[in-house]
Parts: sequence; C-alpha cells; structure tokens
Amino acid sequence: MAVPRSRVSNQRKNTRRAHHAKRPKHAASCTNCGTMRLYHRICASCGYYKDRSVMSSEQA
Repeated sequence: MAVPRSRVSNQRKNTRRAHHAKRPKHAASCTNCGTMRLYHRICASCGYYKDRSVMSSEQA
C-alpha cells in the first residue's frame, strides 16, 4: 500500500480544490410559453421540446 512521504498542508490542499465549487444551473426560456426551463429538458408548463409538443399540457 502506498504511503505518502509527507503531510500535505491545508493551503496546498485547498489550492488544489479551488475549482471544486458548485456552479448554478443554466436555464433558458421556453420558445413556446416563455417560462424558464433547463437546457435539453421538456418544458414543465407546456410540454414542448424543440418547438414541438412532446407531452400534453395536462401530463406536464
């Protein structure tokens, strides 16, 4: 089993993890109804995806 030669300091550890922060999800407006939705997802309010109806509005 590998054994580290010396302890990694807190500064070096935190510097390495500087890019691990969570980022907010990007959202786009629906082309049909205008509400905000996630990219590559069916619109929850109208059921449209890429300018065509995928689900009926009562299912969405």
